[in-house]
Amino acid sequence: MAEKRQRDRKPRDFKGRDNKKPDYKAQRQQQKEFAQHEPTPQEDIQGEMIAGKNPVLEALRAGREINKLFIAEGVKKTGVEELLDLAKERGVLVQFVPKQKIDKLAENHQGIVAAVAAYDYAEIDDLFAAAAAKNEDPFFLILDELEDPHNLGSIMRTADAIGVHGIIIPKRRAVGLTAVVAKASTGAIEHVPVVRVTNLAQTVDELKDRGIWIAGTDAQGSVDYRKMDATLPLAVIIGSEGKGMARLLRDKCDFLYHLPMIGHVTSLNASVAAALLMYEVYRKRQEA
Repeated sequence: MAEKRQRDRKPRDFKGRDNKKPDYKAQRQQQKEFAQHEPTPQEDIQGEMIAGKNPVLEALRAGREINKLFIAEGVKKTGVEELLDLAKERGVLVQFVPKQKIDKLAENHQGIVAAVAAYDYAEIDDLFAAAAAKNEDPFFLILDELEDPHNLGSIMRTADAIGVHGIIIPKRRAVGLTAVVAKASTGAIEHVPVVRVTNLAQTVDELKDRGIWIAGTDAQGSVDYRKMDATLPLAVIIGSEGKGMARLLRDKCDFLYHLPMIGHVTSLNASVAAALLMYEVYRKRQEA
């Protein structure tokens, strides 16, 4: 009899406190909408991201404002001890997360990504102050509409190595300070001041008024770059990857040098040309 009663029993509708049936269809729709609007890892953090052990380490050493440090689960702590110590010293929040999350934040991250505040640009006066602090004649780089972030990062790395006092870039039609640039610079972005200006030609005029000599490169130039007088207060212009240096800037140069080549190509990569010129200035100043 009990078995019969169990079979005859009809399932009761579950009712809430208001004695109404739950609206399962509406609940499913809400869940669907929530999933569609769930914040992505990129939306979860603010500002720029820098990836890789060395760039993040240099950011910590330089006292850069870091909002959060993400480290992939499974990364050997013996390889990031200094990084963790500095993060603790600076009061930076460290979060160990699945590698899949870091993959969504950045490429080539080595299991380490930092969410940082946007990069601050310097002023022209800061570049002169950097030279004065070292009791050196100013040496600046002017990058004319450089668009490749890897080239800018590579140039910054060399600039830091040989002691360039700062880099000047235009606000338009040129790459700025981004996470890709930071990665390519391997941390040099934390040590080389960068000025962003509206008009490069006007900035060149301002530099000349303040005693800076302007040098550029020209494939048709007759003077070998190895003959430059690098002991002067100097700013060297590096042209863009495709168009080279703008004519207006070329006309404002006090010196035009060429980089001798004997092969079939007619130009060098912007970062390579910049490295040759920077090291020539460094060599001449060391010998002076």
